[in-house]
Amino acid sequence: MNKTCNIIKIKDDKGKIKECEVLYLFTPKNSDKNYIVYTDNTVDEAGSKRVYANIYQESGEKKLLLPILTDDEWFTVEAILTKLDEKSKEG
Repeated sequence: MNKTCNIIKIKDDKGKIKECEVLYLFTPKNSDKNYIVYTDNTVDEAGSKRVYANIYQESGEKKLLLPILTDDEWFTVEAILTKLDEKSKEG
């Protein structure tokens, strides 16, 4: 994964490189994991922008996107996204 400003390049399941826009990068309180939320700016059947979330890890020059595996982690990510969305609507 390459990160330039707020664009990352990822390799999809078919090996194709896709540019994605980073929406949020955060580390929740009481956690040692970094999370990244990003979009490839495509839309689903309902017309909503597709958004993805992963654990973001850097190891030297390597940057990895790891899956979010537990319900607790998903709950944390969703709660933070809800707060960020509310703050962006306020101001």
